[in-house]
Amino acid sequence: METAARQMSFLLAAPERRLLRWIAARLPRRWMPDHLTIIGVAGAVATGVGYAASGVSPAWLWIATLGLAINWFGDSLDGTLARVRQIERPKYGYYLDHMVDAFNTTVIGAGIGLSPYVAAPLALLLVILYLALSINVYLESSVHGQFDLGFGIIGPTEVRILLVVLNTVLFAGVVWSDVASATIARVANGVVAMVCCGLAYALVARFRINLVRLSRLEPPRR
Repeated sequence: METAARQMSFLLAAPERRLLRWIAARLPRRWMPDHLTIIGVAGAVATGVGYAASGVSPAWLWIATLGLAINWFGDSLDGTLARVRQIERPKYGYYLDHMVDAFNTTVIGAGIGLSPYVAAPLALLLVILYLALSINVYLESSVHGQFDLGFGIIGPTEVRILLVVLNTVLFAGVVWSDVASATIARVANGVVAMVCCGLAYALVARFRINLVRLSRLEPPRR
């Protein structure tokens, strides 16, 4: 399989790319891309644990937020570091990225489902839709030779920021405001439900676009 051309269309893609290249150029030489991948996985595990333990104390939501930041640092910087140092192994990195992404999504989704704020079936739907979109990205890369990580203006960075905002709102509602837990759960479930609707729309839209594009490239034989 040839290396797919990278295309980042989500809202924060350009400033994030500049920031990541700036950080990568200043990392010590002993830091390697695989080290950052491991850090990203550790961040995902911390996020999942933080969400799952938030029923014990809402302070664990801050652990989930810290985990999201660590996950972004490792998961987003590993490939950038490889490209900046010109040590990239495209097929190796591509395979590793997809496997790690599946693991991270599952761990974070499981943590969300185990939290007292989001219903487990809704969290499971969130994981399924995100993984389906990830599989679609892989198939698009294989068929069209183009790797587009975002879904319109929404990409992984925007999703992480949304989770951080939701964590802050949940913590404020539980600790700083006299809001019933049932109300907080309804808000959290509502936000996750809207995210699921957005992911479902993106999946159906890209599926339709791909079928139309492929039908033009490969018209049916008579």
